[in-house]
Amino acid sequence: MWKDPIVEEVRKIRDEHAARFNYDLDAIYKDLKRLEKASGRETVTLKPRPAQEVRKTG
Repeated sequence: MWKDPIVEEVRKIRDEHAARFNYDLDAIYKDLKRLEKASGRETVTLKPRPAQEVRKTG
């Protein structure tokens, strides 16, 4: 199976970052938000979309 080297690199970096926080999602989130703030770039927060009704089929 062919592997995309860019995808493999991104996955490796993501796994290394997660490992630094023992795969704790809250800690990973807080670090990503810290990095986002430290970047100095403008960010946009969109309003949540209303939930859509799920229709059952069959």
